[in-house]
Amino acid sequence: MHPDFPTTILEPGDYKRWAELWRAYLAFYETELPADIYAATWARILDPGAAIHALGVRDDSGRLVGITHYLTHAHAWSRADACYLQDLFVDADVRGRGYATALINGVAAAARERGCFRLYWLTQENNATARRLYDRVAKYTGFIRYDFTL
Repeated sequence: MHPDFPTTILEPGDYKRWAELWRAYLAFYETELPADIYAATWARILDPGAAIHALGVRDDSGRLVGITHYLTHAHAWSRADACYLQDLFVDADVRGRGYATALINGVAAAARERGCFRLYWLTQENNATARRLYDRVAKYTGFIRYDFTL
């Protein structure tokens, strides 16, 4: 973990700021979700038995400045689960200070604690800023994602 920015489990009082950060993340990907999805996702985050987990990172004043969502799932190539880092967002005003690295390291620690054999994530090909960080902390495997509409 980044020594200056420990990650924390999100708490009920974090909802408003979490929603602001997640809305900004979704806007970056030109996505909008209805209010009931925010409520449902937040309920899952607060439920320790749910599949979706979240971490936050705070600045020196205690303000939530970054969030990440992740989940673990079975994998056919291993007896151990894999961990998928689904969303990662740091407030634009504080980027470049190590908050995103702290969030990735926080998810990695949670994945190790759960006995996962792999941590992975996706990003858009043209997300150059994030890819510079990801290229430093992880290995690009060359896979391309396809979505099949259901």
